[in-house]
Amino acid sequence: MEPRTEQDRAKWTAGTAAIDAYVRDGMKLGLGSGTTSHWFVRALGKAVADGLDVVGVPTSTATRDLALEVGVPLTTLADVERLDLTIDGADEIDHNGAMIKGGGACLLWERIVADASDRMVAVVDDSKVVETLGAFPLPIEVIPFSWESTRRSIARLLAKHGYSDPELRLRTRDGETVVTDSGNYIIDAHLQAITDPLVLDAELNWIPGVVENGLFTGIADEFVIGFADGRHEIRDTSSAPSARPTTTLRKGRAPVA
Repeated sequence: MEPRTEQDRAKWTAGTAAIDAYVRDGMKLGLGSGTTSHWFVRALGKAVADGLDVVGVPTSTATRDLALEVGVPLTTLADVERLDLTIDGADEIDHNGAMIKGGGACLLWERIVADASDRMVAVVDDSKVVETLGAFPLPIEVIPFSWESTRRSIARLLAKHGYSDPELRLRTRDGETVVTDSGNYIIDAHLQAITDPLVLDAELNWIPGVVENGLFTGIADEFVIGFADGRHEIRDTSSAPSARPTTTLRKGRAPVA
């Protein structure tokens, strides 16, 4: 499968640039989800066919199926203690590397795999880079039990932080509720502009019933921007603040004491 649109060409550029810049023989890789990540996985399959020796842990069943299709060897975090690198996409990313993820409903697995990695690099096309997060609805993964009550709690927290009466929509597709790979639901919060991503990332998960939220702060060490004309740009965000403590040892990030 070859990229046909300008946006797909930009995504392919970001994916191939990430392979050239970061991937080496013997690496254990986290394989992201979403359209840009899938272009990376396709490019990785070509590199494996040419002799690259790597193994991957997918962040979704869709990524798993694609990796198997293109010939990328797979493992699991049950069999591998740590990953060298995760390469994953974003629905939005700001200049500090804070992201909104979860448009493909894979945010929980993506967070787990990223946290198990020594380094995380985001790959995006240039349309995903924004000044302020929030035009893309913020995905919040919730358990199915009493999800309506969880949604009301989310609304109260958002109101506390100045988001008055935001639309909190249960995600559906073709008239059916979207169910994540972990069996949960997604509530999409239409906030328009998120002025305090660190605060929301830190507090949303305290709500009973919330499993994970799509604000990924202080996780991307670098990000690769692809352009349709074949150019790419790499930005270092390793010193960006994180909303949460982490046990992940990365350049410029302190572990949990």
